[in-house]
Amino acid sequence: QIELEESGGGVVQAGDSLTLTCAPSGRFWNSYAMGWFRQAPAKEREFVAAIDWTAPNTYYADSVKGRFTISRDNANGLTFLQMNSLKPEDTGVYYCAGDSSLTDLQRSPAYWGQGTQVTVSS
Repeated sequence: QIELEESGGGVVQAGDSLTLTCAPSGRFWNSYAMGWFRQAPAKEREFVAAIDWTAPNTYYADSVKGRFTISRDNANGLTFLQMNSLKPEDTGVYYCAGDSSLTDLQRSPAYWGQGTQVTVSS
């Protein structure tokens, strides 16, 4: 069974930085596109960032461009989300996601983690 586990969430102040880590099971993931989504209270889950398995191509929601960076370490099967200049509106549960298709990942990923809470206070 394929599993994803996020870590690195926490409570920070506006302007601070956090790095989230996603650790999937199995080397199988090295050929998958990986991404991050988030869900704020009382809102629908939204796409944040994605990276293809070759790693040079990354994609971001307009709301995080220039502040967030997605990367991956294929040797260790890890995916990261570096979040800088955090804002209160970045508060939410952040989910790691994976799919064999980059297009499907951004719309409806096949695999999800359980999520990690990020809270940004003003």
